[in-house]
Amino acid sequence: MDRGEAPSAPIFLDSPLAIHATEVFRRHSSSLAQGDEVLRLLNSPHLRFTETVEESKAIGKLTGFHIIIAASGMCDAGRIRHHLRRWLWHSRFTVLLVGFQVQGTLGRFLHDGAKAVRIQGEEIRVGARIRCMDDYSGHADGPELARWIACRRPIHRGMFLVHGEDRALVGLRERIAERIIASAKIFIPVLDDVYDLSTAAPTPIEVARPRRLAPEEVVKLDWHNELSKLILDINDRLRAAADDRSRGVTIRRLRRALESED
Repeated sequence: MDRGEAPSAPIFLDSPLAIHATEVFRRHSSSLAQGDEVLRLLNSPHLRFTETVEESKAIGKLTGFHIIIAASGMCDAGRIRHHLRRWLWHSRFTVLLVGFQVQGTLGRFLHDGAKAVRIQGEEIRVGARIRCMDDYSGHADGPELARWIACRRPIHRGMFLVHGEDRALVGLRERIAERIIASAKIFIPVLDDVYDLSTAAPTPIEVARPRRLAPEEVVKLDWHNELSKLILDINDRLRAAADDRSRGVTIRRLRRALESED
């Protein structure tokens, strides 16, 4: 914006937690590399903080070009979901995903090209441009995690790896096994696994109730997603029909298809 490469517009930081974190950076800018530049950006007249719910809702009344920065980089919680629900259908809207999108999150569905998603119970067709950048993340990588774990030796009882996709978890287990902790003491639980933690080492417990989902199905699209897409496709077909008579024909065909299944 300063160089005229983008139109001047308000930039809303719409997250109370992010606002508080930003204030920490503002107070300690002198301790940062290029701190003067950081402070200049944080004091930009373009940047506006929307801390209250009312301020956040007011953003939805804007019609011109503006930028919203909301927390929850995987779109699974917080105010970002309200903004997506309002604008995701619009072709002039751009969603920029910053950082990795884990399987099963709304951000990952958008990243993988989902044509429709469900947000707060509403079926929404994805008409917006989805863009991604992978170099913005505060998470440690494999070597950093291994060093962090090594600093906590000896690990007498065991360790659970619970946050990550299957390949990443297996890769981390292989990285730290034996060199840092015995392989038998490393556990990668899945949904509905139960362990007894009162024993000398974590002990798996067999339970009688069935699993809610098979482990390989936990992060996959299911029939709800297919239903959402079908409903949106039907609505598109009806809107594109030439007249009410054509719409009636389409509806009767759908009804006959349902009745034929009975």
